[in-house]
Amino acid sequence: MNDGGTNSGEVFDVRRVRRLVELMDEYSLAEIDLRHGNQRIRLRKALPAAPLLPGALAAAAAPLPAPAAAAAPAAAAAAPPAEPANAKYVVSPMVGTFYASASPDAPPFAKVGDQVGPESIVCIIEAMKVFNEIPAECSGKLAAVLVENGDAVEYGQKLFRVE
Repeated sequence: MNDGGTNSGEVFDVRRVRRLVELMDEYSLAEIDLRHGNQRIRLRKALPAAPLLPGALAAAAAPLPAPAAAAAPAAAAAAPPAEPANAKYVVSPMVGTFYASASPDAPPFAKVGDQVGPESIVCIIEAMKVFNEIPAECSGKLAAVLVENGDAVEYGQKLFRVE
């Protein structure tokens, strides 16, 4: 599985893992388990913690039930002002567990109000027992942390808002 210039022994290459996640999404796969010699990579999408009844997933995702059709447009109209036009987002490059700091007693890598640059480490995502430092990849003031410490995150999920 050599993708032009990438050493086939580097099974945990970030580009390769991203491509595998894209393939999982493209083909609606819940799990990929690849082995090459003594190396193995296994990607599995998180499943809900408890079994859900049909329709329960939509109800769990909705913050409030909408009794009338007029309530939904009002909620949608309220959302755009909360998002500044100059907002950029730090997104998760992988599926894993979000950690704001290197250890429970350490200060967070970044907090609301901090100035960050493209190389600034803003969090760690644990994936397959590997702790991956995540850079901001943009410059600005950290305006919001969008996930909680210890939360499971998905590929492409927004982690921070930077203005």
